[in-house]
Amino acid sequence: MVLKVFNSLNNQLEVFEPLEAGKIKMYVCGPTVYNYIHIGNARSVVAFDTIRRYLEYLGYQVDFVSNFTDVDDKMIQAATADQTSVKQIAKKYIAAFYADTNALNVKPATNNPRATENIPEIITFIQSLLDKGYAYVVDQNVYIRARRFPSYGQLSHQALADLETGASQHVSKTELNQKEDPIDFTLWKAAKPGEISWETPWGTGRPGWHIECSVMATKYLGSTIDIHGGGIDLEFPHHENERAQSEAKTGQQFVKYWLHNGFVTVGATDEKMSKSLGNFVTVHELLNKVDPQALRLMMSTTQYRRPIRFSQAALDEASINLKKLQTAYQNLHYRLAGALVGTDFKFDQKVRQLQADFQDAMDLDFNVQNGIAKVYELAKLGNVYAGEPTVFADSLNLILHDLACLAGIFGIQLKIDQIDDETITELLKEREAARARHDFAKSDQIRDQLSSQGIILEDTAQGTRYRREFHS
Repeated sequence: MVLKVFNSLNNQLEVFEPLEAGKIKMYVCGPTVYNYIHIGNARSVVAFDTIRRYLEYLGYQVDFVSNFTDVDDKMIQAATADQTSVKQIAKKYIAAFYADTNALNVKPATNNPRATENIPEIITFIQSLLDKGYAYVVDQNVYIRARRFPSYGQLSHQALADLETGASQHVSKTELNQKEDPIDFTLWKAAKPGEISWETPWGTGRPGWHIECSVMATKYLGSTIDIHGGGIDLEFPHHENERAQSEAKTGQQFVKYWLHNGFVTVGATDEKMSKSLGNFVTVHELLNKVDPQALRLMMSTTQYRRPIRFSQAALDEASINLKKLQTAYQNLHYRLAGALVGTDFKFDQKVRQLQADFQDAMDLDFNVQNGIAKVYELAKLGNVYAGEPTVFADSLNLILHDLACLAGIFGIQLKIDQIDDETITELLKEREAARARHDFAKSDQIRDQLSSQGIILEDTAQGTRYRREFHS
């Protein structure tokens, strides 16, 4: 099977063919850094990190760029409220973003450019649009003539008449009066007294929201990129406007494949999680209450275009599944100590078939739900094999590698941890049951398994006790 992705531009599945063999240029819209990211924001980060990891698993070299919007109205409002500068607000919440996403095992981007670090390039980009007649200046504000872009509205699948009506309802009368056409959008905003600003040939001000992503995507990745990602709420107006201004400036196709992730929903009515609705929970506060790996597993195992229903039940289920994966990995690792040299060819064939089934699932627009199901099957197969009286080292290493590799695509790190008291208690119950049915081979296997992790059993007349043996 070949990789197919759902391209939002055409609303259909398309065979994925990169612009350059073996390499992928990928841009994902990052956060506006005026607060901690909430689970809805993190959904996009995790979804595209998972997609990136799978593309790298397929052997692609991925040049991954994701920006920080560090100047806009929300930044200015946050700075005013905290009686500090926009720069300091950005510094605080960019550091928080890195801390939160690192806890979720999100891979660092190739580049995380900031709007304020690219002001000269933004000014040059806008000047090019002015020179070509795509843009115009009114009272130091710069607008783009959207109707001059022939396919404007194609990405969001809206007619120009509908866009005109919508634009008229969502901008101030002052701005509407300045524009030649209601659907024109802002490239540069004239500064108000006391606001952060930069000097330009057309006056003092700051960038509009949409322009920064066009500038940074083309600066760091080139005029045409393979993949542009972001939340479905960015499809219009942000991505529609990015596409128009980028192609107006370069005369080339801006993006080959547009990918959009679904929302995170909460409550019985599946309401979208957002700061504006006040129904959000930040990653920052949630990480103090839950296992980051369980949160990552919950978020990375829903297909990116589908909504995620955030709930305690979903987190609990992810925690259970995470433990199953970790236990299977530890069981297999334990059996390496007494494994025979060689390979179990029938077992290896089953492992490789599940690996192929996993890739078939993921190749269909990154279907992580079917993909993770194959990883769970692999863990189950591993548990059965770990319980066999005779196992082979090569086969154990094969499934250990595949389990770690495939789980890693979802951002899950499988490792050998010191066994916890709850797991010890469960194993002791299993051992007692084995002894009661005179299955002494199983009883000894559990004793050895615990011993390998520093747990010493003492069988007494009052029952089995255990202690931890610590080595310096």
